[in-house]
Amino acid sequence: MSRAEAPKATASSLLIIVDDEPALLRVTKRFFERRGHRVIACQSGEEALACLERERCDVMLTDVQMPGISGLKLLKAVRERDLDIPVVLVTGNPNVTSAVEAVEYGAFQYLIKPVGNEKLAEVVERASTAGRLARVQREYVEQFGSGVFRVADRAGVEATLDRALESLWIEFQPIVTARGSVVAQEALLRTSESALPHPGAVLEAAERASRLDDVGRLVRATVASEIKRLPQDWLFFVNLHPHDLRDPLLYSANAPLSSASSRVVLEITERASLDSVPHVQECVARLREMGFRIALDDLGAGYSGLTSFVQLEPEFVKLDMSLVRDVHQSDARQKIVGSMVNLCHEMGKQIIAEGIESQEERDALVELSCDLLQGYHFAKPSRLPAYAAGT
Repeated sequence: MSRAEAPKATASSLLIIVDDEPALLRVTKRFFERRGHRVIACQSGEEALACLERERCDVMLTDVQMPGISGLKLLKAVRERDLDIPVVLVTGNPNVTSAVEAVEYGAFQYLIKPVGNEKLAEVVERASTAGRLARVQREYVEQFGSGVFRVADRAGVEATLDRALESLWIEFQPIVTARGSVVAQEALLRTSESALPHPGAVLEAAERASRLDDVGRLVRATVASEIKRLPQDWLFFVNLHPHDLRDPLLYSANAPLSSASSRVVLEITERASLDSVPHVQECVARLREMGFRIALDDLGAGYSGLTSFVQLEPEFVKLDMSLVRDVHQSDARQKIVGSMVNLCHEMGKQIIAEGIESQEERDALVELSCDLLQGYHFAKPSRLPAYAAGT
């Protein structure tokens, strides 16, 4: 591409350039200013981060080898502040490790010196366009609330997950008898992090960051703290990711939730495969020895058939809400639910129907002999647990 054909930056494009060599920094700054960019030149990573506190830039171009905060450390720090800024790394001493880390932490491109001006300009222009597109997409999703987890690079995932864990709290939704008496509460993970708007997004982020243990331990510790103040005769259903079954701390007598094990039902979804967990039955046996009970969640939504029954031998089984929705209007759903209820009762399991939103659904499920009921019809999840149905 010739100089005359090179794309020009849009008028509002702001570029931060970071290099500890003053002469090179001045030359690069003038080059991009001539191409229409507004440019902030920084001689250190610390200075660049200070700029980000004041300015919302479109692209960051940084050297890798710098004293203090290196280019890679700067990239990670940027991701903790902004998920969308494209960062272009330039190095004169490339190595495989730094290149891999650059990709992991979401570098837009990793360039090896010497880099021609036209090549550098082309990369920066593409980065600027990509960054603007990412911002528009994020603003759209945040405005219209699709709930899709969109963070792709490792540093962005970790920064988002950290914010979620810092703001984590627990809400409770009651589980009631046919007469409306509250006998249990399901503990539900909540955070204030808008990029992770539901528990599934939090778990997806934790899985990408290899930090499922962090989430599971924090949730269990938070629930343990909360239930100390709640009625002793309630049971508490606590969701487990299958990965939690591989966490040694789950089985520790000193773990926060262990002291309340007789009041806790560990809930495992049928939507997830247990194949990755070695010796599942032995794991479950250890938990029962500690006093925990087991629930199988989302029956009817998974792909495992009766495999989960055999592996977990749960005391409680929760029907997936897809079977519950409008059950009073569907003969097919009623037959399926009735068969599941009869099968579970024959095996000594209690059936919980969740996701109930109307009196008609509630009446149909009581008629089908479901033991316990849960859903918005009785109460929405709340930090302050409902003590009676409909409160």
